Amino acid sequence: MGAGHAHKLYRHGHTPVHDLPPHCKLAATFGFVVVVVSTPREAVWAFGLYAVLIAAAAAVARIPAGFLLRRLLIEVPFVAFAVLMPFVAEGEQVEVLGMSLSVSGLWGAWNVLAKGTLGVAASVLLASTTELRALLLGLQRLKLPPLLVQIASFMIRYGDVISDELRRMSIARRSRGFEARGIRHWGVLAKTAGALFIRSYERGERVYLAMVSRGYAGSMPVIDEVVATRTQWAYAAALPVTALAVCLMGWTL
Repeated sequence: MGAGHAHKLYRHGHTPVHDLPPHCKLAATFGFVVVVVSTPREAVWAFGLYAVLIAAAAAVARIPAGFLLRRLLIEVPFVAFAVLMPFVAEGEQVEVLGMSLSVSGLWGAWNVLAKGTLGVAASVLLASTTELRALLLGLQRLKLPPLLVQIASFMIRYGDVISDELRRMSIARRSRGFEARGIRHWGVLAKTAGALFIRSYERGERVYLAMVSRGYAGSMPVIDEVVATRTQWAYAAALPVTALAVCLMGWTL
């Protein structure tokens, strides 16, 4: 993966958040999510403060609110699940707008929506300020099992390759007048999927042989050694540490 490769979520910038080492941001995001999940659902005010913290971090990173909100649409399936909980959960019932809803279901829906939204927002903020290659370097720096890092690296690399291959096959079908319009065309699409699998497998074999011929022995060399200073760790810790203080107040108040 080239140094300039960036994913669709990444938003280029030169802010204090962008400039933090990737492993600092990964640790801070993980810590923040753990704190949010550990917060009692009854402490509604705490989740409002968490949202303020995320908004402040996004402001420092110069991530527009619209950009962040659009990326939050990925959690729509979880929202649909949460909306159903008050209708299917058992226990004490309460009347809301003429509907009988479960109290435990309402609390469960709130719990899923609040914690899920904050977790996704933190992840989107991380992805918006960190390139994929930097994320992989950060995982290496955090001593994640090397095999898992390599699998993630290859998955990212070959995702684009397979997408390009599928696009070329789609163009070839359309140039021959084919257009899938019903169930009778499923056979052609199935053959396309099979051909894509075979081409991808063969390409993977060729790439692996090329890597072995260049000295690959099961581990990738670390080209860029990412080091964080105490000041950078302190900046990164500001988010989870502040959230932890809010969480502790949520349990005591």
